[in-house]
Amino acid sequence: MKVVVLRPEPGASRTAERARVRGFDVLLRPLFETRPLAWEPPDPARYDALLLTSAAALRHAGPGLDALRRFPVVAVGPETARTARDAGLEVILTGDAGAATAVARARTHGLTRLLHLAGRERMPDLPGIEPVTVYTSEALPVEPGWTARLGGRTALLHSPRAAARLAELVDRDGTPRAAIRLAAISPAALAAAGGGWASGRAANRPDDEALLALVPRAD
Repeated sequence: MKVVVLRPEPGASRTAERARVRGFDVLLRPLFETRPLAWEPPDPARYDALLLTSAAALRHAGPGLDALRRFPVVAVGPETARTARDAGLEVILTGDAGAATAVARARTHGLTRLLHLAGRERMPDLPGIEPVTVYTSEALPVEPGWTARLGGRTALLHSPRAAARLAELVDRDGTPRAAIRLAAISPAALAAAGGGWASGRAANRPDDEALLALVPRAD
């Protein structure tokens, strides 16, 4: 019941608290820090809804978001939906299986012109979706040898980028991948970590509840 939380703050602390409440031994070490970028809202007439794939987009959107508040929101998962509602936006659709599925469901509801408030470092843009970059996620330094602490733990992977970064650090330090389990927020995140781990499973929906359910209850 040992996990390591790698996602950026403030989400890292929320995930860590959820894990501790469930009795997990938590090691908290964000691998990235999100920061706002300057941006200008595009012409609202071109869109009929906002696509949100990360709560970080809302935290960092700043005053530019005001020009887009009239649009309904398509959220990739429950956490992003909660953040959107807290920001005073109307969420009309919440996905449970990644961005592509959320977009497909939006189109069945007649929402075909989606504006994606996005991070600079992201997966390839979906066809027909127009992104506007509002934040960046920058890698934090990790001291050599740190990954030796991960033996016997399950790494919680909230993004493909975090998965790839973990693999890079483990290989840099010479830490055996076979000593670490993976629990990923999506199949894409799990695939980004590559092979050779003790085990690897992807959640059936993109939220912490599903992610933590993948963690073995005992070593």
